[in-house]
Amino acid sequence: MNSDPRASARRRATGRVTLADVAQAAGVSPITVSRALRGERAVDPELVERVRTAAARLGYVPDPAARALASQRGTHVAVLIPLLSNNLFVDLIEAVQHTLRPAGYQALIGITHYDPSEEEQLLREQLMHRPAGLIVTGRSHSPAAQALIDASGVPCVHVMETIDLPGVHSVGFSQKAAGAAVVRHLIARGRRRIAFAGAQLDARTLQRLEGWREALDEAGLHDARLEWLNPAPSSMALGARLLEQILSMTPAVDAIFFCNDDLAQGALLAAQRLRVAVPTQLAIVGFNDLTGSDQMVPALTTVRTPRGEIGQRAAQMLLTLMRGGTPPERSIDLGFELVVRESS
Repeated sequence: MNSDPRASARRRATGRVTLADVAQAAGVSPITVSRALRGERAVDPELVERVRTAAARLGYVPDPAARALASQRGTHVAVLIPLLSNNLFVDLIEAVQHTLRPAGYQALIGITHYDPSEEEQLLREQLMHRPAGLIVTGRSHSPAAQALIDASGVPCVHVMETIDLPGVHSVGFSQKAAGAAVVRHLIARGRRRIAFAGAQLDARTLQRLEGWREALDEAGLHDARLEWLNPAPSSMALGARLLEQILSMTPAVDAIFFCNDDLAQGALLAAQRLRVAVPTQLAIVGFNDLTGSDQMVPALTTVRTPRGEIGQRAAQMLLTLMRGGTPPERSIDLGFELVVRESS
């Protein structure tokens, strides 16, 4: 096959093997090479193998910047999450990556640290690189961050919450309903003075608090003095301190709903140290069913959240949007599971 002088000139100028070089070596068109390397299913498997063999032999590495210029969009998806300090968001990201990669997209992760200004800056930086799509945590953003999302025209899916707003796509569950379910469980077990211990105080924690209030109001048991809210990051050490503070109340509480498992785990360890009998004297419940909760003594009652499935379904929804399609559902509620163990 004759060499294309334009491709040779580009290769000499940049030192890179081009997509046209791979097309020439494989005996196919450049568009076929592009589709084959993106993993599109419409390409004949024999052609895919031929293209991949040629690309490997030539040492071809796709140029995402060139692809972004040609399509006005990149091949990466910006995924903004608050933290990577526990399995909650790790599970979600792994599911997103596992779903996006076969379709030719990579997840580019940004950590907001629950800081609205940091989230805004990350959005500005990511949008400069023309992402193909966005996955963001929740719907509570600063006005500037929300304006960036709305004005970008980039397909966006919100995760960890269900959001019933026109034009907004979301995958998650009702944090409020989950909080209420915890309280109803404790009331059914005979508990009457049920405290709420919250840290970080992000939007989802406050939604769980709202569910706690609603369920206690229904039962005529709500007492605002039993709300213990600390803006510090959630941790086992903070959970232990919150337990000690709450136990100093008179009359004593008989149950505590911690907004996250690491708080509850720390509280269980502190209860052992203080010789507080769980659950005989005090019931303790966590949230998210993090690693180790089933191994605590006693094993921790908690709410299991479907973060892996949330990541998978969110990525699938985003793929549909990035391809110009319309997802069958705009908001997907995957529910939650109250896992009753020994601590309640």
